[in-house]
Amino acid sequence: MAVAAGRIAHDQRLTLVEHLDELRWRVLISVATVIVAFGLALWQNHGLLDVLNRPLTHATANAAKHASGPVGEQARFQSAERRALRRSAAAFDRLARSPAPLSRADRLALVEAGAANAAALRAAPAASAGQVPVTLGLAEPFTQTITVSAYFALLFALPMLLYQIYGFILPAFGPGERRVVLPLMLMVPALFAAGVAFGYFLVLPAAVGFLQNFNHGQFNALVQARPYYNFILATLAAMGLLFQMPVGILALTRLRVVTPRQLRKNRRYAIVGIAVIAMLLPGVDPVTTLIEMVPMLLLYELSILLASWAARFD
Repeated sequence: MAVAAGRIAHDQRLTLVEHLDELRWRVLISVATVIVAFGLALWQNHGLLDVLNRPLTHATANAAKHASGPVGEQARFQSAERRALRRSAAAFDRLARSPAPLSRADRLALVEAGAANAAALRAAPAASAGQVPVTLGLAEPFTQTITVSAYFALLFALPMLLYQIYGFILPAFGPGERRVVLPLMLMVPALFAAGVAFGYFLVLPAAVGFLQNFNHGQFNALVQARPYYNFILATLAAMGLLFQMPVGILALTRLRVVTPRQLRKNRRYAIVGIAVIAMLLPGVDPVTTLIEMVPMLLLYELSILLASWAARFD
């Protein structure tokens, strides 16, 4: 008997073959979803790469104000070059129009010099555009585009993947157990999305800015694409997983492994553990470590509150 995915009740008894048949359908749906998501990500790969490149681009674009190494020197040189072109174009134009006794050839040379400077000014970027990762191998642009598209495909397909996982395991729980398990399951994607957003908008700009300009006088910091994307994706994944702390702690309290009272009593040990975890995360600079510690401490306190609230219903 074939079993359609998503139609299994708690009191329905299935044979091993029927369980495997349901699992097969859910795996096929998940694989099809990932393939479609990969096609979408590959189609929009330029925009996705721009999203990942933005922390590096912003860090290097602001280097003229905040850095003193090669990156900052290059940005300030470009800014000074634009000002020089603008002023020289205006000066040549003014000299060409002046009433000074100049020959026709001299005036024509001034006009041509002014036009050349104006053309160079128009060709120059209006502001420092910032850097993008560099590639060193012939196939690296292609392989990194495929890799980034694959990671984004998993991210886009995550809601459907979780839906299929939940649909497969939820029938094993009774109505009373579902009241406990279902909120935890719904918290997982929400907290993961919050962790990724926190990592992208707060952790990555600080980490990339600090690491890009660290010891700037000794290095010409060119960022290779593969290590950069690995660092970005590892940081975002780590923040998404760390934001699962309330789910893990709430599950432990529901299983009677720990109690809210023990969590409060051992708060100082939790702070030390959080500091160690933050130091082991990608982006080992002190700025990133402090930024990563703040939400983990808040999530620990939130976990205690959730555990205390859940204990009232026992």
